[in-house]
Amino acid sequence: MDLRQFLMCLSLCTAFALSKPTEKKDRVHHEPQLSDKVHNDAQNFDYDHDAFLGAEEAKTFDQLTPEESKERLGMIVDKIDADKDGFVTEGELRSWIKHAQKKYIYDNVENQWQEFDMNQDGLISWDEYRNVTYGTYLDDPDPDDGFNYKQMMVRDERRFKMADKDGDLIATKEEFTAFLHPEEYDYMKDIVVQETMEDIDKNADGFIDLEEYIGDMYSHDGNTDEPEWVKTEREQFVEFRDKNRDGKMDKEETKDWILPSDYDHAEAEARHLVYESDQNKDGKLTKEEIVDKYDLFVGSQATDFGEALVRHDEF
Repeated sequence: MDLRQFLMCLSLCTAFALSKPTEKKDRVHHEPQLSDKVHNDAQNFDYDHDAFLGAEEAKTFDQLTPEESKERLGMIVDKIDADKDGFVTEGELRSWIKHAQKKYIYDNVENQWQEFDMNQDGLISWDEYRNVTYGTYLDDPDPDDGFNYKQMMVRDERRFKMADKDGDLIATKEEFTAFLHPEEYDYMKDIVVQETMEDIDKNADGFIDLEEYIGDMYSHDGNTDEPEWVKTEREQFVEFRDKNRDGKMDKEETKDWILPSDYDHAEAEARHLVYESDQNKDGKLTKEEIVDKYDLFVGSQATDFGEALVRHDEF
């Protein structure tokens, strides 16, 4: 999708939102559930399979023999052991689970990578991104579609620099992922908050007041009666969003709103997997301990009798 298509889509989404004033806009970033299955190990390990592999990848193991499942699981363990010390810790498992759950994000980055890496060096510079994204739009001071491309470019450059940890204006794949999906990275959360406040703070005083907060979610559009959820949001702002009761949200209050400290499902699942598999109770797992409990981590024809699916060899 090029910039013009993206902005057209954005315009249509905005128009759609304005045409449905009773439809609520949600800016809050919640961690998704690891699986829609019930977590009941006494019944089956379906939840654990989804959590460990991601729901789509978990399905591909259901057609494998136990031997094939163990072999592929061993290959996965080698990837999880980030420091290559022969052990898998809770932290490494947590990181793997989060990565597996965010596969759609990495797929999105892969789809865009070739478009921006113009010189095919395995990196994306700010110049490459700027030229591909904005190109000749910057030469037109008064574009037909009304968008301020220079202002958008300044905002993109600020985010790119934040994602670029070493400050060389050249992004690795991980840094480019942080640029495209900043809400997924702790070190990018300040820029998510800043951009959100800039979107909502119409009087540019550095705060979000009640009317700006409601105005971002709801357009009166000639209606005199507000939907019930708008009244509830007004109460939420007063009772919970505006913690210091000064009538507006500052940066920290906005951060608490859009990036709440949710329960860490990945951490809990990593702790559970270690507890169930750690035979010598040293707090970490060997490959042998994980493979011995392969049915907890992955499925196979011996443990799951789901429908046969087309097999692929991603791992």
